[in-house]
Amino acid sequence: MAATFSNILEKLNLTSKNDEGVPAKEPSEDEVKDLKEKYVKANQDQVFAFYDELSIAEKAGLFERLQSFDPQYINEITGKALHPPQDSTENQEVKLEPLPETATASILDSKDEDVQSWYSSGLELVSKGQVAVVLMAGGQGTRLGSSDPKGCFNIGLPSQKSLFQIQAERIWKVQQLAEKQSGKKDIFIPWYVMTSGPTRKATEHFFEQNNYFGLNEDNVSIFEQGVLPCISNEGKILLESKAKVAVAPDGNGGIYQALLTSNVRTDMRKRGIQHIHAYCVDNCLVKVADPVFIGFAASKDVDIATKVVRKRSAKESVGLILQKNGKPDVVEYSEIDNATAEAKDAKQPDLLKFRAANIVNHYYSFRFLETIEDWAHKLPHHVARKKIPYVDTENGETIKPDKPNGIKLEQFVFDVFPLLNLDKFACMEVKREEEFSPLKNAKGTGEDDPDTSKQDILNQGRRWIQNVGGIVESETALEETGVEVSPLVSYGGEGLEFLQTRTIKAPAVIEKED
Repeated sequence: MAATFSNILEKLNLTSKNDEGVPAKEPSEDEVKDLKEKYVKANQDQVFAFYDELSIAEKAGLFERLQSFDPQYINEITGKALHPPQDSTENQEVKLEPLPETATASILDSKDEDVQSWYSSGLELVSKGQVAVVLMAGGQGTRLGSSDPKGCFNIGLPSQKSLFQIQAERIWKVQQLAEKQSGKKDIFIPWYVMTSGPTRKATEHFFEQNNYFGLNEDNVSIFEQGVLPCISNEGKILLESKAKVAVAPDGNGGIYQALLTSNVRTDMRKRGIQHIHAYCVDNCLVKVADPVFIGFAASKDVDIATKVVRKRSAKESVGLILQKNGKPDVVEYSEIDNATAEAKDAKQPDLLKFRAANIVNHYYSFRFLETIEDWAHKLPHHVARKKIPYVDTENGETIKPDKPNGIKLEQFVFDVFPLLNLDKFACMEVKREEEFSPLKNAKGTGEDDPDTSKQDILNQGRRWIQNVGGIVESETALEETGVEVSPLVSYGGEGLEFLQTRTIKAPAVIEKED
């Protein structure tokens, strides 16, 4: 009966877009008048061009969206993004240096006892219930030929697991390792999954459908990053349709504001969280809630730490983590000259001086996230010039431009780095083949695509098995020689001694100890 009533309401355009099945309430004349005045003052009242001809539900939806924005603020950030204010140091020479040795460590050449110490302390923090994970998963798999959230994507492993499942199982395994080390039971790592508007419902459904991949539902929170209106080249807020503002996600830097508006930070505080690991969904090798990384960052008592991989060559197009004018920062490949890119390390001449490639894999202290209100407004907005379909507010026609007609504003997660002093920032270099394989391109591209992601996991499994004395072979030379080792069996190559004398026929998957 309820479903039938909802259907009738929808056909009559009497339901709210945000609360399906709940009758929409038309905003009062006074509410509309007050809101419209704000937009008139900001010279953005064109967004009300078709308001009077909309249905009740459409009016309610448009009003709700417009109410969520401060048009004066939108004008302000648009102006700053298009015409950045002159920095007092802008004309000074930019000084780039690697991060100081006191702020860095490398898994490639650290002492085994140091790595083991970080690992043990990281698991101890997990066992105390002080570690949480934030996943940035707002992207759709459009470039991969899928309209689903990217985390739902199946890269073609023998197990057919999605990225979400692989990462969930790694969290489960860290919980088990912490229980084993501490002797405690029921240790949980809260997982906060940040989606965007277009991916939220599909993500929620995917998690429900898969029973949260074996994790406790109470410890998985799915929340949504913010959006900003799309702006025309003339500085006007664009309408997608007569009843909808054209909007776009506010970039991965929107994570900080989203932690507040979604009450995720409040939940972390209630749980006693002190250490947070944040990462992007498209890295199939990511070591989620990595005890080594958590232990390293905690031992340094820093507010932000970041993982990097070694730059492959001077010409690899990656952002670099370094110090810029004495502050931690990320400098894009396009921002440095050839001489800087090719400079060699004075102490290790066979290595590049600037080699710390950014992989968007970060640690935050909770005490730092408690200060978001103090600095979030300082983060810049960046301009992305796009072709944005819109409705002409003069005649109501929908226009699909053939060249960029406007901008989308976004923030970057690393824009917060320069706000820190060097003593509150640290960097850990990790092995690329063990921890970084991004999924960016469609199958068949040959680089950062489903095939390379799959092969990187299979190659990792083969290495782990060979490291304990196992043998991996294939029936023919043409077949894949890798093995998928389930995270439920091993998080980082540990616990595989049962394969010591075994011969594994590849391709294969190890799902349990037997």
